[in-house]
Formats: sequence, structure tokens, C-alpha cells
Amino acid sequence: MDRDRWDRLLAALGIGEESGCFDALLAAYSEQHRHYHTSRHIDHCLREFDSAKSLAREAAEVELALWFHDAIYDPHSNKNEERSADWACELLSRHHASADRVSRVRDHILATRHEAVANDPDSRLVVDIDLSILGVDEAAYAEFEINVRKEYRWVPSLLFRRKRAEILESFLARPQIYTTELFRERYERQARHNLSQAIERLRG
Repeated sequence: MDRDRWDRLLAALGIGEESGCFDALLAAYSEQHRHYHTSRHIDHCLREFDSAKSLAREAAEVELALWFHDAIYDPHSNKNEERSADWACELLSRHHASADRVSRVRDHILATRHEAVANDPDSRLVVDIDLSILGVDEAAYAEFEINVRKEYRWVPSLLFRRKRAEILESFLARPQIYTTELFRERYERQARHNLSQAIERLRG
């Protein structure tokens, strides 16, 4: 999470200096209870975005959604994406962004709830970037699963294993995990392998 990159993004959105917001985001992603949903995850997403930026219709909106999509992260809550979207939209509204822009960014962030395939192409790109972790090499994926477990360490083991397996199975059951051709070619095969192995461990 680079300050210069943040400033360039705001300039692209027609927003002035927002050092307080940057500091607040950095503090949020540094919370002690986070192990996966940290600034490292955002940096990973931004690198993936850089390699796929040409797919975006409104690149600055996609990037802003990536910065904010896990800004609020309470493992006990099911309102994290909604609250994260509220934060991003408050920033935009305070700087008089158009209602359409505010609405699009909100939709991009809410799409990372992964409840259904998004209608908007930029939302689908945000989702594919967020899910790119599923298709990394086996060692990196194993670290991802360990860190997710740490974030839910308060959940009893048997319950966690069952619920986690159900989540992973929901992705594996999709005809395609990734909706863009670029991410399917890059990650689909490895993601399905990682998910299958993880489910086997959880169910075993």
C-alpha cells in the first residue's frame, strides 16, 4: 500500500489530498486480528490489477474498490463488505463524485461477497482479482488457508472445517471460477487443484 500510488489514484478520480484516509486504511489493514486480509493482500490485488488493467472500463474505480474491499474486516460480522463500501462511497461523495460513480464502486465492493456472478464487467474483474489467491502455487495457497484459520481461531475446529469446506466447495461447483478469460487461463486449473486438495484435507 504505497502512498504515491494512492495519491495518483485520487488524482485520477479528481480527488484532492487525503492523507488521513490513507493512514486510516493502513491502520485498518494492520489490525492485530488480521492474518490474510492485510495490506499484503491489497498489494497482491494491485499487482494483479496492473497486469489486467486493460480489461477495466473505469480503471480508477476498479482500483479504488480494490483498495477498500476489505477495509472493514471483523470475522464475527457479515456486514464487512457493506461497511467497506460505505467508507469508499463516503470518500467519493465528500469529493462530489457523480452518483453513477459512487454506485459503481459500491457494486464492485459488494461483489466481493462472492454470493453471485456480478453483472458489471468491472465488478467481475474485481472479483477475479480478489479470487486470484485461489490459483497461486500450492505453498502460497497453504499459507493462505493457515492465515484464514488464524482469523477464525475462535471457531471450534470441527465447525470451522465443515463451514470452510462448504465455502470452498461452492467455488469448485461453479462452471468457471473466473469470469474473465485472462484469469481463467492464468489460474483456473491451479485453483481447482488447490480447492480439491484443501477440501480433501478439511473433510478427511
